[in-house]
Amino acid sequence: MTGTTGTTTATRAEVCAVACAEAFRGDGEIVAAAVAGLVPMLGSRLARMTFEPGLLTTDGGPHLTAEAVPLGAPAGDVEGWLPFRDHLWLVLNGRRHVVMGASQMDRFGNANISCIGDWARPKSQLLGVRGAPGNTRLNTTSYWIPKHSPRVFTETVDFVSGIGHDRGAHEIRVVVTNLAVLDFATPDRAMRLRSVHPGVTVDDVAAATGFGLAVPDDVPETRAPSAEELRIMREVLDPKGLREREVPA
Repeated sequence: MTGTTGTTTATRAEVCAVACAEAFRGDGEIVAAAVAGLVPMLGSRLARMTFEPGLLTTDGGPHLTAEAVPLGAPAGDVEGWLPFRDHLWLVLNGRRHVVMGASQMDRFGNANISCIGDWARPKSQLLGVRGAPGNTRLNTTSYWIPKHSPRVFTETVDFVSGIGHDRGAHEIRVVVTNLAVLDFATPDRAMRLRSVHPGVTVDDVAAATGFGLAVPDDVPETRAPSAEELRIMREVLDPKGLREREVPA
């Protein structure tokens, strides 16, 4: 499924990348820590090259790059370096917007990246808690879920790695998936359907979610990339088309 800008057709991966870019709108001069995959990394660099020029992007490691670099390319000119101690200072002081992944997520944004099943004897061992508690308690956090399904969006998570709004999260801004954009703009901060990607229906999203989403009366379509955004993604930031591996057409 695709979205169309003028006479140019965007792929689903490109729509998702723009949705991830939009998550950084208004952030200004903070570090974009897009650690969840290629699509949010592409989105953060696209945001910097278009509507959010003050955003600080990295090479995927400790280097703050002078310019947004293509996916998989070396850093080029570097304007800063973030050793681990400085990175932790940014976490503690909320100077980051991190995009994480999740193996499970509930309606309030509690996320599990640790284990499936009882933590004392899990069925599957995952990444572990890692930096999720500090990220969600102290930083603006968004999520990238490349395969929207009831196995991910569950009524209850098996282990809380990143905390949700009912447990004191700082701000979970959006959850971008291969089907839709979700947020928490409801009175009880429960998950809401913000938009559906081109070719996706509200019923498609509801069927792929293991709990009842808040659904507005009018659900818009996720915006398609502009012609200039498509040019930047295809010719500058991701000429090898790596984004399509994460979200197949």
